[in-house]
Amino acid sequence: MKTDRSQRWRERREMFVPGDAEFDPSVHSVDAIDCWALAKPFVEQHHYSGSFPASRFSAGLFRNGPGGTSSLVGVCTFAQPSNNRSVAKTANLAHHTHAVDLGRLVLLDDVGCNGETFLVSRALRLLRQHKPEVVSVISYADPIKRRVLGSGFIHGGHIGRIYQIMDALYLGRASARTLDIMPNGLVFSPRALSKLRAGETGSEYALRQLLSAGADEMRADEDAEAWVQRLRARGFFTRIRHPGTHKYLFPLTRSAKIAAVPLVKYDYPQADLTQPYDVTALEIMRHAA
Repeated sequence: MKTDRSQRWRERREMFVPGDAEFDPSVHSVDAIDCWALAKPFVEQHHYSGSFPASRFSAGLFRNGPGGTSSLVGVCTFAQPSNNRSVAKTANLAHHTHAVDLGRLVLLDDVGCNGETFLVSRALRLLRQHKPEVVSVISYADPIKRRVLGSGFIHGGHIGRIYQIMDALYLGRASARTLDIMPNGLVFSPRALSKLRAGETGSEYALRQLLSAGADEMRADEDAEAWVQRLRARGFFTRIRHPGTHKYLFPLTRSAKIAAVPLVKYDYPQADLTQPYDVTALEIMRHAA
């Protein structure tokens, strides 16, 4: 099955290729790659977030060239869920190591339509080979458009059509939440704020996030809490109410499929990309039993 358009990235800019942009599987291959030496630099260079998750396994899409050469044109990385409790809630599995999040899926803009199904299907098989304890993959699709202040969209929103094509289970929306959006269109997460306040591991990254988005330097008489409150008071953050990302599940084994049976499933959401905020077109409906 072909999609009518496919999301692509280059230098942290989102773009789409039309459905008639053919993907040639004969000149592409997928292989396991080092998360930190290859996947991380590629994702940070091209994905709009500029960030790389706590990855447990990564697969790369390679385009084969003349003389036995190849170039990396896509990455699919599987990450440790940010909240271990989501494994029990979303995949109905007892141990948090038995599931991963599909943390990043990034293909360059010169990869033809449907290259993502080629990459993801093979990445899932490689994941099982290299991480046999992982039996389910959780994936999220963010339908909310994000705009860089005074510029265009950094993220146009999507409803997870690629996961639908691959017959993933659709489990409805994640919890609604309020987000702090920086002027560059990126989220400053509550976890990043907590790390900054406590000076935990990762606080330096949170600091760089704010500064790279245009925040004033922290004053000598300020701690992290006072600094963030000052930024908030002057309107550095835009607070939005996020209705929740769309949740999908790929059970990879028979036991994982059995574990997923009691989960509540819903009909796939549809998209309306003309919507100004949430590109979800229709309210989700519970699957008939």
